[in-house]
Amino acid sequence: MARAGIYKSEVQKARDALLAQGINPSIDAVRAELGNTGSKTTIHRYLKELEEEEGAGFGRGVAVSEAIQDLVGRLAARLHEEAEARVSELQARHVEQLAQHDKAVAKLKQEIEGLSSHLQRTEATLQTEQAAHEQTRQAQQAATLLNAQLEQQVADLKERLAENAAHRQSLEDKHRHAREALEHYRESVKEQREQEQRRHEQQVQQLQAELRTLNQTLIVKQNELTHAYQDAARTGAELVATRKELRRSEQAAENAGKARDVLQGHATHLETSVATLNERLQQLSASRDELWQLLQGKSESVIPNTQGNEGEITMDLFNGADRAIDPNGKP
Repeated sequence: MARAGIYKSEVQKARDALLAQGINPSIDAVRAELGNTGSKTTIHRYLKELEEEEGAGFGRGVAVSEAIQDLVGRLAARLHEEAEARVSELQARHVEQLAQHDKAVAKLKQEIEGLSSHLQRTEATLQTEQAAHEQTRQAQQAATLLNAQLEQQVADLKERLAENAAHRQSLEDKHRHAREALEHYRESVKEQREQEQRRHEQQVQQLQAELRTLNQTLIVKQNELTHAYQDAARTGAELVATRKELRRSEQAAENAGKARDVLQGHATHLETSVATLNERLQQLSASRDELWQLLQGKSESVIPNTQGNEGEITMDLFNGADRAIDPNGKP
């Protein structure tokens, strides 16, 4: 590889060596003598400086030979050609570098466009995910609110069921008291009838006939009361079914709305049944009062003052039955 630079003294030594050998010291010859080192422009400049120094030493009036002028002209033309070739080579290399640079720039533009498109798709996907997340969050809030509402409805239904159970227990107690009062009443009437039969056989015969009529009326009323008991038992069964329905409602929360409607229908039916029972109890109480008035009128007409004690006993029995079965359905 050629050296980066040469000295003027080296060029002078090479030129003197060539002149001693009888060789024209051209730029190429001097450069070959130097071992193909140094640039031709530098060698030409050093040779020119040496010629000017030698020309100044011998005097400026010494004329340069035509051969030397021709040599200098050819050297200048050669230098000009080499300079143009070097410039052309540099231009071609520069054009090639520019083309490579343009290719790299185009490739970078394509990569940038690809990245930009990918970024846009990523942003669109992110917006879609964010919208889906917002919808999911809203759905979760709605589900939480619906769950709270269903829990409140279940709590209300449990409270309503407890109230219905307490009311059913109250009805059962009332019916039990009514049965006890009716049984006590029947026993009292039977005892009074036996006492009257022993004391007044003739009057008792007439009274027994009337009592048979009254007993038939009582049987009719008792049948009505039995129907009322059956209605109460059916009401209890409906309450049991309602409790089962509530358990199914608790196990299947998604059917809570339908179960609530069913329970409300049962509750309404229970209220209607209770109202019907109260009306029938009031009717039974009214019939009992009529029966009592009829029996009292017959007792007074058949058995005068001599039966004062028995009348008081019968009055106490009916008063006990009156307390057991209230027209309003309360014990």
